[in-house]
Amino acid sequence: MYQRKQYYTLFSRMQEKRRFIQVITGPRQVGKSTLMKQVVNALGIPFVFYPADAVPATQLNWVSDCWEAARAKMRVQGLKELILVIDEIQKITGWSEVVKKEWDTDTFNDVNLKVILLGSSRVMLDKGLSDSLQGRFERIILSHWSFSEMRDAFGFTLDQYVYYGAYPGAAELIGDEDRWRDYITGSILDATINKDILVNEKIAKPALLRQAFELSAAYSGKELSLTKMIGQMQDAGNTTTITGYLNLLSQAGLVCGLNKYAVDLARKKNSVPKHQVYNNALKSIYCEKPFPEAVQDRPLWGRLFESAIGAHIMSYAYAGDYMVYYWRTNPGCEVDYVLEKKGRVVAIEVKSNDSPGNKGLAQFKAQYQPYLALVVGEGGMQAEDFLSIDPMTLFK
Repeated sequence: MYQRKQYYTLFSRMQEKRRFIQVITGPRQVGKSTLMKQVVNALGIPFVFYPADAVPATQLNWVSDCWEAARAKMRVQGLKELILVIDEIQKITGWSEVVKKEWDTDTFNDVNLKVILLGSSRVMLDKGLSDSLQGRFERIILSHWSFSEMRDAFGFTLDQYVYYGAYPGAAELIGDEDRWRDYITGSILDATINKDILVNEKIAKPALLRQAFELSAAYSGKELSLTKMIGQMQDAGNTTTITGYLNLLSQAGLVCGLNKYAVDLARKKNSVPKHQVYNNALKSIYCEKPFPEAVQDRPLWGRLFESAIGAHIMSYAYAGDYMVYYWRTNPGCEVDYVLEKKGRVVAIEVKSNDSPGNKGLAQFKAQYQPYLALVVGEGGMQAEDFLSIDPMTLFK
């Protein structure tokens, strides 16, 4: 079975003496549980696994019960060490305080119980970790899969990666596009909205949230104002509501609205958003043409290609701790993606085979003197190479 690079990080940490809780986080269906199982099976250390998916959010004692069961197993079987794994821990309200109490109790009593926590809700996890567990955990962030990973694990071509995206669970379904779309819609989109957003947030209009996602995903790689979005929606809404919904969808790792790059923070926040999915599968499920026809439609393929580059950039943004924008002064003078981290700016222009000439990158360089200006695609860095790297390396 294919092993991602995070496998070696977790394997190494779990071999060390008990020091930190290991927290594995990332969007749904990127392989968090698979990674954990690969590691614990390879270690040969006994482990117990408890999923919180079906546990009521208010059942706080459930976490302590899992811990006590693990301790009991160690005593009964005379184990010197044991790994406790809890999946979707963020679904339990107040989980972090209980984890802190139980972890500190084991530390005081010299109980060699190692702990792995998994979670797909980034915001809920971050809040708990920052509130109660400072100094007690290490984080392993799983992004969506890169092109090289999908190629090496499933034999994907570049065109297949651009169209079908990077969900490993859907890779073997691409021969049947209806089945593939059903999987993306049900196992990823519906599960994320229903289990990660609606359960944890008070949403007045769930149908409007879904419409906001569908429009944003369909327009991935393009600008669309919130006012125009509202005009295309069946349900009533306002720009404040839609902005809030887009923020929730971004926190869940589905889709986001990129602000226009500017030195002035206010101008950034007040710009028309450029919509961008985190995984191109989320755009392609709304594509009007199947894969063989989409490849031949050059304008359509150009839009899918640009969205795929943006999805790769956004997928790594959280782990890389960099911000992503776009830049435009007028039509034909734009930069597709602008990355910013600690004062360094990287400008990226995406060029498919039929992309028109664009003087935007040269003008951006003259105006802002970026740390790096890069063309991806025709006449620049090959898409296969860019889609295989961690964009964080562009800042080094």
